[in-house]
Amino acid sequence: MPDTTASTPRVDRVISKIVVPAEQSMVALLGSRDEVLRTVERVLTSDVHVRGNEITLTGSARDNALGVLLFEALLALLGKGETLTGEAVERSAAMLRQADGSKPAEVLTLNILSNRGRTIRPKTVNQKRYVEAIDAHTITFGIGPAGTGKTYLAMAKAVQALQAKQVNRIILTRPAVEAGERLGFLPGTLFDKIDPYLRPLYDALHDMLDPDSIPKLMAAGTIEVAPLAYMRGRSLNDAFIILDEAQNTTAEQMKMFLTRLGFGSRIVVTGDVTQVDLPGGATSGLRVVRDILDGIEDVHFSTLTSSDVVRHRLVGRIVDAYAQYDAENEAARGPQRAPGRRDDVRRSR
Repeated sequence: MPDTTASTPRVDRVISKIVVPAEQSMVALLGSRDEVLRTVERVLTSDVHVRGNEITLTGSARDNALGVLLFEALLALLGKGETLTGEAVERSAAMLRQADGSKPAEVLTLNILSNRGRTIRPKTVNQKRYVEAIDAHTITFGIGPAGTGKTYLAMAKAVQALQAKQVNRIILTRPAVEAGERLGFLPGTLFDKIDPYLRPLYDALHDMLDPDSIPKLMAAGTIEVAPLAYMRGRSLNDAFIILDEAQNTTAEQMKMFLTRLGFGSRIVVTGDVTQVDLPGGATSGLRVVRDILDGIEDVHFSTLTSSDVVRHRLVGRIVDAYAQYDAENEAARGPQRAPGRRDDVRRSR
């Protein structure tokens, strides 16, 4: 009887060699106690061997090509004065796998803001594009899951614009939507009740500015942190305005906010359409705004994904797992009219 067991196709293994320039420190490239090298070995499929200043990759031609590009990217980072870390290796490898021509050294060395020895930079290609879009457009939407840096990078750009005197003030706002708790049951004054909703914005500010200067800037009106309801009826000139958690705005609130735009101002709207806390099944203003503003000049939509998550690597997997779960449930329910269609928008106006 013939053997019908399927055989695994043989993959020819080839050898690729990289010669590191003599002036380059191998310790800087491989890390103290080979910490960087161990991360490289983990992210590459090819076998990696180092002898002197020569690195040998053994694997398929495709896998070796990725390894060569990765070491070239790491050398470019060192050439820009960077200290290599395991995270830099992982981010560089992820960018190179996208094969869109992005150069890790250009992404990971784009300084937005420096404060107290800490530099804020994009960590993925999409984050870099998001930051560049903020520079290039009057209104930018950053849409993506938790942990992708949407709000944090927007805050950094706002502080950068203030320090460069491109704007006179920063306005940070969020809708105070109840997510399981009721404002009326929280202790204290109105400002005490809404403070938990605005606390993430204060936390980001403390990362970017001298904490002692923040109360003075807020007292002078240079920085304002307020719930979205406080924006109604205002015209905001010469300001960098950030609307965070925009998925919790209604279509009417989104329209109200966007029409606050004054002369010399810039708006960034951030949110995650998979985490809507609006009561009663109300349609999120962030979900419909793309249909409404699509094609309007000087308005840009940046989309970030689970691959842009910069928290613990498990967060990206959690985001993907929930997306798969939602997709399977949607398929099980059968075809339904998608939220945010134009006929829904017209009724909401």
